[in-house]
Amino acid sequence: MNQLFLEWRKRYFSNPQVLILWFLLILGFALIFFLGQMLAPVLAAVVIAYLLEGLVNLLAKRKVPRMAAVLIVFIFFMVSLAVLLIILLPLISRQLGQLLQQLPEMFAKGQSLLIQLPERYPDYITAEQIQQITTSLSSQITEFARRLLSYSMASVRGLITVVIYLVLVPLMIFFFLKDKILIMDWVKGFLPDNRGLAREVWTEVNQQFANYVRGKMMEILIIGGVTYIVFATMGLDFAILLALLTGLSVLVPYIGVTVIFFPVALIAFFQWGATVDTLWVMIAYGIIQIFDGNLLAPLLLSRVVNLHPVAIIVAVLVFGGFWGIVGLLFAIPLATLCQAVIKVWLANLQETRKPAADAPG
Repeated sequence: MNQLFLEWRKRYFSNPQVLILWFLLILGFALIFFLGQMLAPVLAAVVIAYLLEGLVNLLAKRKVPRMAAVLIVFIFFMVSLAVLLIILLPLISRQLGQLLQQLPEMFAKGQSLLIQLPERYPDYITAEQIQQITTSLSSQITEFARRLLSYSMASVRGLITVVIYLVLVPLMIFFFLKDKILIMDWVKGFLPDNRGLAREVWTEVNQQFANYVRGKMMEILIIGGVTYIVFATMGLDFAILLALLTGLSVLVPYIGVTVIFFPVALIAFFQWGATVDTLWVMIAYGIIQIFDGNLLAPLLLSRVVNLHPVAIIVAVLVFGGFWGIVGLLFAIPLATLCQAVIKVWLANLQETRKPAADAPG
């Protein structure tokens, strides 16, 4: 057994560049796993700066000096953030508050509908089962209200955290954009010299990740905007909130679409009941998802993510289990990273075997 293990290790991990590559990957995952919560503002600033770097490079290609391009892009980002905080966030917060106020009424209406089920379908469901369901729902709503109350009691600490994010994150974004080369050279100073495989992985993932983030941002804006226009035109309550959820759902392929279906269906049902209007809302939601899955996403991401749907679902489940919401949001980029590592690793393995295969016997 030891001999088999030694031969396997020599076959796949004899190259020092492979060891350096895996060391850097394990170190990166360990830092995020153990220090991710403390470094959350830094990670958020890195992701946003990485996204804005594309706009800086676009201006630089048009002969705009880098410092001027950084200032233009940073001002654009701050204006967009101000619009989000001043205009969109209060609207979303207001609709969320209205939804929370209507939850008891919705629960009472749903309970009255459940009570009627044993009378209509006595062979399939009993009054005791309905009582168990309503008791479970009541306890869950009570727990949800308790969490909201505890969150409001800790609102001062939450407000301080938000203020810190609003000050530190934009400041770090500016310096990440302004001093990108200096920071990259400083980081490279701590890395081993023999990192050719790691450089190949970074080159491939860099292009994939940048295109993925920009494509997903466009997809969120388009799907969210289309959903709001459709739901608002149909007169559906909480159109802004549902549009936001529908737009963000594209970050979690397959699962996000299914999860957001339920709040859309429930809000439409409690607003209009089992009517044609509710059916039209469901049809509209289905058409939007078909438009996204068959036209918009392939158009924006056709050359970015080359992963099988099963691999995407597995990545969502695995990374979501590791890092929760953050893992769900970054499941596809992380899966792309794993794919690039395996691809470069196997290609290097084949290259190292060629001289032995070509050698005279």
